[in-house]
Amino acid sequence: MSSSITQGKTYVPYLDQAYAQASLTAILDVGADLVKVAENGKDLLVAKTTLVGLGNYSRAGNYAAGDITFAWETHTPGYDRARMFHVDSMDNLETVGLAFGTLASEFIRTKVTPEVDAYRFAAYAGTTNISTVNGATLGNASDTLTAIRTAVTTMEESGVDLSQCYLFITPTLKGYIDDVATTTSKDVLNSFAGIVKVPQTRFYTGVTLASGASNTAEGGYAKTDSTGKDINFMIIDKTALIQTAKHVAPKIVDPDSNQMGDFWKFGYRVYGIASVKEQRVGGIYLHKKA
Repeated sequence: MSSSITQGKTYVPYLDQAYAQASLTAILDVGADLVKVAENGKDLLVAKTTLVGLGNYSRAGNYAAGDITFAWETHTPGYDRARMFHVDSMDNLETVGLAFGTLASEFIRTKVTPEVDAYRFAAYAGTTNISTVNGATLGNASDTLTAIRTAVTTMEESGVDLSQCYLFITPTLKGYIDDVATTTSKDVLNSFAGIVKVPQTRFYTGVTLASGASNTAEGGYAKTDSTGKDINFMIIDKTALIQTAKHVAPKIVDPDSNQMGDFWKFGYRVYGIASVKEQRVGGIYLHKKA
């Protein structure tokens, strides 16, 4: 079993790379040096620094005393998802490593990252006290730009640094803006750290994750019928989030060791955190359909 775990770990960098290339929200992840796995193997530890503000300076040469606190804050993953794949030994006798790499890459691109992105957007959209506009459908460039300009003003008045913010927007609305391409639209869009087009199929205020209880179950996610609304756009301050994902592939069982059948077994797991810092809710702006 130890060799199986070692084998699995060699694939993790490739899983991370596939995730980074396919995920629309990976740009919001905290740095790898600021998060680590807790000793219990499940919880995640996120670095947290606490500072105090300025105090009065004394002419006698005395500074107001101040503390800086650095600690590892424990977070329980908000999502923990997995799947076990079976590959027949005769189909893959000598290229099992290549097959798993291809399988995992395609799985992450078409199944994992759309679900993780959808989960994250829904989690941020459901955060209490963020700026939310329950507007009508935006049907042209003028309405879209007006809505974004209002969002920008709201966030700047709250002291948010737009250079740390990303605009996530549906391709339809981004297309409206691109079609007019005015100086005004360029000025608005250039204020962001980046602009990301998000398909409506992963841009909801609420999603339901299927249990996928068996290997034959479809799994995945869907917009929640009762509470899930289409999102027009979101503006997210990266520094307002605690977001990270861990990819694990520790379960690799060869056909000789598999008592269930003549096939390879490949286990994949992804878990992580997607939450907004309590004191930074001003860094999230949501514009959704009515």
